[in-house]
Amino acid sequence: MLRAEPLVKIQLLMLASEAPDAALELARFGVFNPGSFNGKSAASEALPDLLPESPAERYREAWLEAESRLSKLLEQCGDSRPLVFPDDAAAPSLDDLQELNAWLKEVWTACLACHEGEERIQDERKHLDALEETLSKLERLNVDLAHLLRSDSLLSVNIGSLPANGLKRVSEALSMTGTLVSQFDHVGDQIFAVIAGPRTRQDEVRGLLAQAGWRELAVPEELRTHPQEARAWLENERQQLDAMSGAECKIMGGLREQFGPRLHEARLRVALARPLAEAALAGVRGKGGLAALAGWVPRRELQELRKTLESRFRGRYMLDVREPSPHEAADVPSLVRYPGWLKPFVPLVKSYGVPRYGEFDPALPFALTYLLLFGAMFGDIGHGGVILLLSLLFVRKLGRMALVGAAAGVVSMIFGVLYGSIFGYEDILEPVWLSPLHNPVHVLSVAVGFGVGFIVFTLLVNARNKWVAGHRAEALFDSTGIAGLVFYLGAASGLASVAGASIVAGISQNAAWMTAILGIVVVAGFKWYEAKGGLGERILVTAIETLETGVNLFSNTLSFMRVAAFSLNHVALALAIFTLAAGLSVAGHWFTIALGNVVIIVLEGGIVAIQALRLMYYEGFSRFFSGDGVEFVPLRLEAQVGKY
Repeated sequence: MLRAEPLVKIQLLMLASEAPDAALELARFGVFNPGSFNGKSAASEALPDLLPESPAERYREAWLEAESRLSKLLEQCGDSRPLVFPDDAAAPSLDDLQELNAWLKEVWTACLACHEGEERIQDERKHLDALEETLSKLERLNVDLAHLLRSDSLLSVNIGSLPANGLKRVSEALSMTGTLVSQFDHVGDQIFAVIAGPRTRQDEVRGLLAQAGWRELAVPEELRTHPQEARAWLENERQQLDAMSGAECKIMGGLREQFGPRLHEARLRVALARPLAEAALAGVRGKGGLAALAGWVPRRELQELRKTLESRFRGRYMLDVREPSPHEAADVPSLVRYPGWLKPFVPLVKSYGVPRYGEFDPALPFALTYLLLFGAMFGDIGHGGVILLLSLLFVRKLGRMALVGAAAGVVSMIFGVLYGSIFGYEDILEPVWLSPLHNPVHVLSVAVGFGVGFIVFTLLVNARNKWVAGHRAEALFDSTGIAGLVFYLGAASGLASVAGASIVAGISQNAAWMTAILGIVVVAGFKWYEAKGGLGERILVTAIETLETGVNLFSNTLSFMRVAAFSLNHVALALAIFTLAAGLSVAGHWFTIALGNVVIIVLEGGIVAIQALRLMYYEGFSRFFSGDGVEFVPLRLEAQVGKY
């Protein structure tokens, strides 16, 4: 089974002036996960007191400022060339970063002025576009708008639009006020019109227009002239903006030529400073001329790390190494190497949580069990083939998840052969194993039996995890440990014997019940021992938690009946579609069959995928997987691909 790489805690003591280079070497090494200085070794306990300062905090602040300015500059000035890190490149010091910051500030000021000029031009373009849109509606008037809209005129003029179906009614109403309506354009269901009447009755006219759904067309000052003159003015403004934009582009091009080479160098220096800035988050201790880094590395990489440090610092360092203690297992990062075919399933596991260091990693059993459950609930050669084909067609969009879909399709096809089902038809192929439609009781029995085996597996894994973590009593006597397993196997065997089946070969019904009683008594005794409080409270807590043990185990087991239920549901949906299609014409028949199969693949396929995931999360992971572990995140350079 997959297990986390054994890690060791290292504490590296070096000259403070060489701390950036030490962090850089650790990042190049590729498998150093920064950590705190907490621990049980003598060096771990002494270093925080001997080195009370945090020398990397100012370094990180300078790096954050430089990185922020650089990212803004790259957005405006651009530098898409890939970074190449020379083997002899050194990390910048704090003084180097501060000097770089000052230069980036100067460059940003120059680029910002150019950028703001370009933004002003774009804003002017948007303003001209808005004027263009308004002018296109006014051009049909062919009158001088300056004279038409004079504020000292005896006439009150309104220009706007109203619904076409209300034009006649509005014209009749306004005629009673001595107001004329002149239509000049028709767009969709809107009529554009000029309304002119005595200024003395302006308020009355506005009231009538408001009731009719009138929309006033605001005429900007720039367009209060003859439309032809306004059009010429717009063209002239656009030409001026194009000239200004060209000038700004030349300025920006000059800035790129002037600052481009050094900007690329700044990218490199900021990237080389990243390791120490990131390590500062976990904690870099120091005092005076000394500094120390702490973190985790794989045990098997330790000798290689010593060689790397020795070749770089020539003895100007001290390395303290220790094994992780049991009490800090929750803080130790978990590093697991997954084979390529399993990696697509890892995000589904990590969406529940990250396994603790030393815990059983569930990725492999999750992948196998998830595919098995999906195939059992959605067994059909045709439907599985469609899922496989779609996964291969959309492999670029789906990425690694396409492998999950393809594997689910293949397993669905395998179960389709076992069930004798192809696109819902049960009478074309002879089932290799059984037909859920004709053997529903057998399918239910197999599903429950699988559930028993799965829960036994989770109890064993949980007992193993508790034992490794040092919780020996819980591993042996708790409801999710060996005692709970003994009770569950005994009770399941007893119930199976009553039904005429067998869980554990060779065990009699009486022996099964005695085993169950022994297991539950041990669980109850442990719950009593763990309970705190008075006599009555301990009795109540013990009774409730002991009862909960049995209820949870068997309710979880019955949850696996949904595997059989969905395999039967798959057949039932197909039968319903065939029944609907039977009474239709030939074209309608095959259209209904095709549409029904699409519905089955999309709707039921999605539901089955979710249900399989739910069974894994809530009937499996919740029993043995804490999910609160820490993922191994090594220090890395910006463009570096790590070892793991």
